Amino acid sequence: MRQIIESTLISTDGVVNDPGSWALDYFDEEFHKEAFELLRGCDAMLMGRGTYEDLSWRWPGQTGDFADAINGIRKYVFSSTLERAEWNNSVLVRGDAVAEVRGLKEQEGGDLVVFGHGRLSHTLLENGLLDRLRFAVHPVVVGRPLGPFPENPRTPLTLVGTHARRSGVVVLNYAVQNAPVT
Repeated sequence: MRQIIESTLISTDGVVNDPGSWALDYFDEEFHKEAFELLRGCDAMLMGRGTYEDLSWRWPGQTGDFADAINGIRKYVFSSTLERAEWNNSVLVRGDAVAEVRGLKEQEGGDLVVFGHGRLSHTLLENGLLDRLRFAVHPVVVGRPLGPFPENPRTPLTLVGTHARRSGVVVLNYAVQNAPVT
C-alpha cells in the first residue's frame, strides 16, 4: 500500500500557512535538492485548491530538476469550487476526498506527497490517512498566525529522522503511530 507523506514548512513559532511571505529566504540549493528527492520518490501529489493555486502559477515555465519534477508529476486537486485544473498532469477531484484518497492509497505505485498543511491535510490526518509528517522548521519567528486552520486531532508520532541544513532549517521526520514505517 502506498504511503502518504506530508511535507510542511513551519516557522519556529508554529506558523504553517503562507510560507511565501516568510520562508523564501531559505529556498536554497539544499531545499531544492531535498524537495526534488521527495518528489522523485513519489508517483503523485495531493493538494487542495489553495496549494494548487499557489503552485500552478509559480512552476510552469520554470526549469531545473525540481521544476521538471513538480511540473511532470501527476497532481490530484481536491476542490468543490475550482472550475478546472490546467497545470500539466492535474486531475480535478470532486466529491468525498477521504474515499478518493483511500482509493489512491490502495493502488499500486509509489508514495503520494502533500505539500503544506491545509484543510486537505487536516482531513487526511483526522481520518488516519497520513503516514509520514515531515516538518521543515525555519529559523524565523513570524509573530502572528496568518490565517485560521481547524484544530488538528491529537495524533501520536514517532521520530524517524532529523537533519539540519546549513541555512538553519531543521527537518524533522515523523511516522504516524500505527502507520507502517518504511
